[in-house]
Amino acid sequence: MGRTVAAILIVLGLAACEPRGEIVVVPEAARANAVESVYVGTTRAADPQTGDAFSKDRSQVTRYARLDVAIPPDRKPGEIRWTPPRRKPDPRTDFLTTHEELYSDAPTFRADLARALAKERRNTREAVIFVHGFNTTFAEGAYRLAQLGHDLGLHGALVHYSWPSLGHPLGYAYDRDSALFARDGLESLLDEVVAAGAERMVIVAHSMGSALTMETLRQLAISRNAAVQRRIAAVVLISPDIDVDVFRAEAMRIGTLPKPFLIFTSKKDRALALSARLSGQRDRLGNVTDVTEIADLNVTLLDTTAFSTGTGHFNAGNSPALLAILGRIADVDAALAASQVGRPGLLPGAVLTVQSATQIVLSPVAAISGITP
Repeated sequence: MGRTVAAILIVLGLAACEPRGEIVVVPEAARANAVESVYVGTTRAADPQTGDAFSKDRSQVTRYARLDVAIPPDRKPGEIRWTPPRRKPDPRTDFLTTHEELYSDAPTFRADLARALAKERRNTREAVIFVHGFNTTFAEGAYRLAQLGHDLGLHGALVHYSWPSLGHPLGYAYDRDSALFARDGLESLLDEVVAAGAERMVIVAHSMGSALTMETLRQLAISRNAAVQRRIAAVVLISPDIDVDVFRAEAMRIGTLPKPFLIFTSKKDRALALSARLSGQRDRLGNVTDVTEIADLNVTLLDTTAFSTGTGHFNAGNSPALLAILGRIADVDAALAASQVGRPGLLPGAVLTVQSATQIVLSPVAAISGITP
């Protein structure tokens, strides 16, 4: 118990060191900065007492919005800086919103998203759906997707599903229940994205958002929602906070998993180590570095332990080298299909295939990734 308490104190200490993300609207930040538009579906309710349009409270109705986010030039890839309280926003260093659009209904959201998708050529109209994780505010999730979209040079539409996280390091039980509550909202958002004309969807989920994603994929399979299922071109789970046996049962019920199906893991993920300890387990899925535990599933396990810094809970989004790898999902999929993962220059690491699963132990080799990790 002593070690558990110590781990909790570490997490609390790390959370207290940084200001929490909030929406700060500065229209003039668009003048010199790159701007990423993030389309949002959310089951966060408004809080009339605080005036927060997207609070920690739960809403049975999925609401829709768009944030135009200015990306500051003075930062490293993977880095997000917030405006601290009582300090004037600085567009050179801070992530800021240049425009916030709150849609009156789903058809209005769908029409605006359709216009964005129509800017791409047919057969290239893609949407990246990001599902945030535990202890995340509305702003933090949306800005994280804007950062990923900018750093990875993603084309198509950036779509964020913001489920009602408490946004507090001691809110684990609340967030776990909220993730279950939010399944229908995620399915509704996917329906809207398909109706808007997305020909392909890539779902990227982090931490507890991975559990929500897997439950929703299972729900789609049970309801036989083929219109959405056939548009899901890839799934990426980053540091998934899921029981390994539950994940296997969900995957079996889903049936044929989207391909590629990538799972970023790390043995040095301290947040998941704490989650495992609190649940009386050895590992969560995001801690697994032994591919034999999920060898019966057609997935690719990317071991990022060598890149871990801090809590090690978002290596794929924070590390410039891993961002470069994440940006080459299509290349990884093609190589796996052609059994070329050992080809020099494709992936910096050792490759092991056991039954249906493939494990790649990534190593920070600057010559291969092209940038310093």
